[in-house]
Amino acid sequence: MIVAFRADASLAIGSGHVMRCLTLADELARRGHRCVFVSHELEGHRLESVRARRHELEVIAGVGEPYTADEEAPSHAAWLACAWREDAAATRAAVEGLGVDLLVLDHYALDERWERAACSGVVRRMVLDDLADRPHDVDLLLDQNLGRTAADYDGLVSDRCRRLVGPTYALVAPRFVELRPAALERRAADPRIGNILISMGGVDQGDAAGACLEELEASELPDSTEVCVVMGAHAPHLERVHSLVAASRFAAEVVVDVRDMPERMARADLALGGAGGTAWERCALGLPTILLVLAPNQAAGAQSLASAGAAVIADSPAVLRSCLATLSDPAYLAHLGRAAAAAVDGLGLARACDLMEDLV
Repeated sequence: MIVAFRADASLAIGSGHVMRCLTLADELARRGHRCVFVSHELEGHRLESVRARRHELEVIAGVGEPYTADEEAPSHAAWLACAWREDAAATRAAVEGLGVDLLVLDHYALDERWERAACSGVVRRMVLDDLADRPHDVDLLLDQNLGRTAADYDGLVSDRCRRLVGPTYALVAPRFVELRPAALERRAADPRIGNILISMGGVDQGDAAGACLEELEASELPDSTEVCVVMGAHAPHLERVHSLVAASRFAAEVVVDVRDMPERMARADLALGGAGGTAWERCALGLPTILLVLAPNQAAGAQSLASAGAAVIADSPAVLRSCLATLSDPAYLAHLGRAAAAAVDGLGLARACDLMEDLV
């Protein structure tokens, strides 16, 4: 089948929507399907990632009408940077003639109005959502968040829409699944904090990574601790983080746009990260995590993970040291890892792709 993905990345949006669509597209391509991405070239885009993974790309250009809010606009409508009608028309033109069987939408700025306008002629449509805050006119909905229930979408989707809800459908790439048994065994045998992974998303607009590095420097962690900071090439505070790492007392490094994130997560003993899509990858590997809420839309997901015992929330980098003190107990660190692994089995991607194939 031919699958089109409509997703954007930018300094405001972050990278997560495009990256989880790439996880889906990679698996679909492995199964022999053709994947096409439709995106704007916004500041902080991830178009190079789409090209690097050898998927087709249609860049939306020439959209002239500026964004204006209306009474029915979704709360994130300004992320689109243009009028939804203009975007729908541009998307329709981009996929016209491709014979698209399924259009996958992953964008908080778009709702049922856009879906009806953009998807005429498309056999089926699917949405990836996390918010349950706007109506959709789709055949398949996937919300991978812990604590979410199908009932949260009552009144927002029709009865014909199949709802894939919860971490059972977490979009975790196959490499994480391959590394899971060894990672869980290692963590159970030697629960300690010797290697810390800091990953605050591809953009990290608020410089959470830099603030975490400063708190770690002031902590009681030994100098022998290894610290790896993963960032995106468009992160606005990348230069500052490089400076902090160069002056660090730890064995520290910064890596940009990594291709080996599963291996880095498997090696780590503790992660400092946001509550976005990488949370499910960390869970699949049983990686204990201190969560920082980087955006209001991450708060509910972070609280659900903490309530399940799968992560610890640091309300700000300033309370990081107290969290580290708690996690210095090997028994508690091991408990956190076990709870994380229990939340996500890593097979959600296969389940989602099976149902996407069944849909068409």
